[in-house]
Amino acid sequence: MMKKNVYLIVFLFLYFVSWGCSSTGNEEQETAEAIRKPNIIYILADDLGYGDLSCYGQQKFETPHIDRLAAQGMRFTQHYAGTTVCAPSRSCLMTGQHSGHTTVRGNRGMHEGQFPIPDSIRLLPEILKEAGYVTGAFGKWGLGFPGSEGDPVNQGIDEFFGFNSQTIAHNYYPWELWHNKEKVILEENEGEKKGTYAPTLIQEKTLEFIEQHKDTSFFLYVPSILPHAELLAPEEYMAMFGEQSSPEPPYEFKSKFAPETPYEGVDDINHPRFKVGGYGSQPYPHAAFAAMITVLDDQVGQIVEKVKALGLAENTIIIFSSDNGPHLEGGADPDFFNSNGPLKGYKRDLYEGGIRVPMIACWPGKIEAGSQSDHISAFWDVLPTTCALAGIEAKREVDGISFLPELLDEGKQAEHAYLYWEFHEQGKKQAVRIDQWKGVKTGIAENPDAPLELYDLSVDIGEEHNIADQHPEIVDEMEQIMQHAHEEDAEWPFFAQAKE
Repeated sequence: MMKKNVYLIVFLFLYFVSWGCSSTGNEEQETAEAIRKPNIIYILADDLGYGDLSCYGQQKFETPHIDRLAAQGMRFTQHYAGTTVCAPSRSCLMTGQHSGHTTVRGNRGMHEGQFPIPDSIRLLPEILKEAGYVTGAFGKWGLGFPGSEGDPVNQGIDEFFGFNSQTIAHNYYPWELWHNKEKVILEENEGEKKGTYAPTLIQEKTLEFIEQHKDTSFFLYVPSILPHAELLAPEEYMAMFGEQSSPEPPYEFKSKFAPETPYEGVDDINHPRFKVGGYGSQPYPHAAFAAMITVLDDQVGQIVEKVKALGLAENTIIIFSSDNGPHLEGGADPDFFNSNGPLKGYKRDLYEGGIRVPMIACWPGKIEAGSQSDHISAFWDVLPTTCALAGIEAKREVDGISFLPELLDEGKQAEHAYLYWEFHEQGKKQAVRIDQWKGVKTGIAENPDAPLELYDLSVDIGEEHNIADQHPEIVDEMEQIMQHAHEEDAEWPFFAQAKE
């Protein structure tokens, strides 16, 4: 009897010890999951106009996956790119500074890449990496040639795959891509061959990154090259926007967007023009453009589904935007698609069509589904916003303001006193926005005292009526902002060169 009691006591002791250990382990796991920093995915389209998504008014084709992202999250109506072309706009995004302060202010090519951001500037990936995030970038970089201080692997990116050079990124069947410090040669694209569509390969690596780092907090930057020219898409996507002229061969493709004006480009990847960004030929530019945005839309959908399948949705915020307004190169026809919506201007303009871009943010259970924000924000706000999401401080001066209160509808959302842009091409331009007022100056290189155009966006979103003569006090305020918001940089002279 006593022997049985001893066994019973030992059994109960081991049971409760085991139960206690298991309970403690579960509690520790639950606590760890509760304090785990949110994953941040930032998807950046290339030259996608304000009106190029059906959730922003596009009528000629649909973007169902991006529309669904908007329906499940927040759609911004007054969000702005860093400036009106690729590299400086992305510099604003990564540094949290507007184009009068950021260190890359133009598309300057050098050494098989672009002018590099110096190592002294801590970029967004570096800040998040120091906070414990795994960081990845998949797509187009354009902020520092391979091996330079601005190379993504030297700027806090744990894994990079894609185009280091935004010039080579003009070509969708390229000869080479980069994986960290290794140049990847795509022999299947040699000469006129089109074996590997770069966005497809880059997307595979993007999804692999999410899979590999599902158990830790990650920052995923997806700077797609879509829908920047050249205008090329895989055959299965082109087929969505065309039809065969007969049931029997020889077939002739007929675009759903006829009449089409063919674009005559260069088709040999070894041609010298490709080294400076030449575009391939496209007999059906309209169909190709719609097909490219459909590729982009599908890829956004695949990222969302991957996050859901891994059980990460409730701890992952996904932000989608574009680096500037719609382009006119390579056979593109933004007027046909109404790519800038109600806005005036295109890429390289500082009118609204060149810099106002779509932005969508989705975070299930945190951001109200189907919500819309008229909050005025810009690329330089992304860095402080992501720092706030990660629960850290930028630890350096930025021009941005976190829009996290707007996203979560918590606390008071701070507002900008003004937004400022400058552009160093096409005779040099400046722009300022204060509340509903928008000021634009052009031709500064020839005339440093060029007159300022003033528009009231609350009643004139298309910037059709210059009312500068009616509001001299606002014009004067904007003139002063244009002077003090710009900091002269020897690498990017603006006023100094204009006055020589």
